[in-house]
Amino acid sequence: MSFLDQIFARLDSAADQRLLTELRESGAAPVTGRELLGMISQARAFLASRGLKKGDRCALLAPNSIRWIAADLAIMAEGLIVVPLYSRQAPAELVAMMKDCSPSLICCGDATLREAIVQNWREAPPQVLFDEIFSSNTQRARKPQVENSDVAAIIYTSGTSGEAKGVMLTAANVAHILQCTSEQLDILMNHRPDQDRVYQWAPLNFAAAWITTLTSLLRGSSVFMNTDLSKLAGELRTVAPDYFVNVPALLERVRRAVDEQLWKTAGIVRTIYTKAKAAYMRKHEGRASFSDAIWLALANTGVFPTIRKKMIGSNLKALICGSAPLSVETQLFFMMLGIPVLQVYGLTETTAICTLDDPRHVEPGRVGPAISGVEMKLAENDEIVVRGPNVFPGYWNRADETAKVLRDGWFHTGDQGEVNASGNWKIIGRIKNLLILNSGHNIAPEPIEDEILARLLNAQHAVVIGNGRSYLTLIITGDLSAEQVQSALDAVNPTLPHYKQVRAFRIISEPFTIENGLLTANGKLKRDLIAQRFDPQIEEMYTMKQSSTA
Repeated sequence: MSFLDQIFARLDSAADQRLLTELRESGAAPVTGRELLGMISQARAFLASRGLKKGDRCALLAPNSIRWIAADLAIMAEGLIVVPLYSRQAPAELVAMMKDCSPSLICCGDATLREAIVQNWREAPPQVLFDEIFSSNTQRARKPQVENSDVAAIIYTSGTSGEAKGVMLTAANVAHILQCTSEQLDILMNHRPDQDRVYQWAPLNFAAAWITTLTSLLRGSSVFMNTDLSKLAGELRTVAPDYFVNVPALLERVRRAVDEQLWKTAGIVRTIYTKAKAAYMRKHEGRASFSDAIWLALANTGVFPTIRKKMIGSNLKALICGSAPLSVETQLFFMMLGIPVLQVYGLTETTAICTLDDPRHVEPGRVGPAISGVEMKLAENDEIVVRGPNVFPGYWNRADETAKVLRDGWFHTGDQGEVNASGNWKIIGRIKNLLILNSGHNIAPEPIEDEILARLLNAQHAVVIGNGRSYLTLIITGDLSAEQVQSALDAVNPTLPHYKQVRAFRIISEPFTIENGLLTANGKLKRDLIAQRFDPQIEEMYTMKQSSTA
């Protein structure tokens, strides 16, 4: 039985249960299991009418919606390969991906998206709107036409250092990950899956968000879908989810916002919060005193519960965080408030997941043990390599690129890591991001950047520069003064060996965004492009520093 068979069976058994709810400006719009099955059957009938063959690619370009999910499931059920794309990405980049995978059909959420594609690709294959797909009265309810060995989806990588590659994921890849995620969520939810309340805000074209949604459908959970990110904070309080998937950038912003708001609050509340926060950190480091216990007791009585309820509601059992390493300070901040943060590590090539924190044993700063059935070890340069049923069969139409990362049965992740005696992994950084000074020292920039950002409330992004140079410098964005940045460096540098210390910096007024091409579609830094864009400022840092020390 394929994962689609299992999901459809769950939808049928939850025919009258409200499984998906779209949170719109006009109000909540829910659908039951029966209604979702009807939408899927409707979309399958439309696809069947187009004369598509098994294995044909079908691009899916739309913002998050219930219809997105129905179309996704329908495409796979017809034996087609779904290619989910990011609706906010630049049309030229979207067209490049579609030219790579040659879709037979492009399913667009609205006419604006379709027009953007046509303007950039005159020879584009047929495009259809969701309104057309879901307007037919015909339905198609035959058994899903997918086998475990079939490619179910092609998900494009973010392309941090080059052209995006299409990651082929089989039905077997997806089935294994859904089983593993459901088992871990069973532990978190005390084996009561049909009571899960899940908030979904991340774009569904990203592997982690896609897997989360499929897991929720398999479990019969109640999923509440954001359609406007500006309403995220209010929706969280209204929905009061049991858990939801996050990225580090969001949790960092929340932590900084709470710190900033509490700092502006006068009187005893600010005093208790400040004292308790420092006490919690000392407790974590094994340096707690008697007075620390008093301050923590006061905060746990009134301050922390108030913050927690105001932020996320009263039901939250855990935050699930992935896509990049989360700073230990931020993870401890939420744990201090009584909110466990479960870290996940994985890549699109591993069907989004390799490791997942055990809810019963979380080690801050680590991303948990390898999931069931998956092997992980360290190779040359402490690179993490993985093998197991979650590993993809290859990149679409890129045999050479596949051969580079799949060697002797192991997938080479490109990530540098370490593992402790408990089997819990820690991610150091990307090997391709390593900076090699002209002294020969190899430096992972991410930990240094995280330490600097943790000390600057209004900072947005930090990029450490230094490859082939004699020392490190820093590009940083945000509403910052030179004095604030220097103060952060004065705190961080003494904790580092001399070759890891940042010697100069420049504050950049231009933010790094997806739209200006300096961030990938899932918010990761495009380091090479940033270095190119700000080459004059970088050269100035090295020229001025050398002149001042000559």
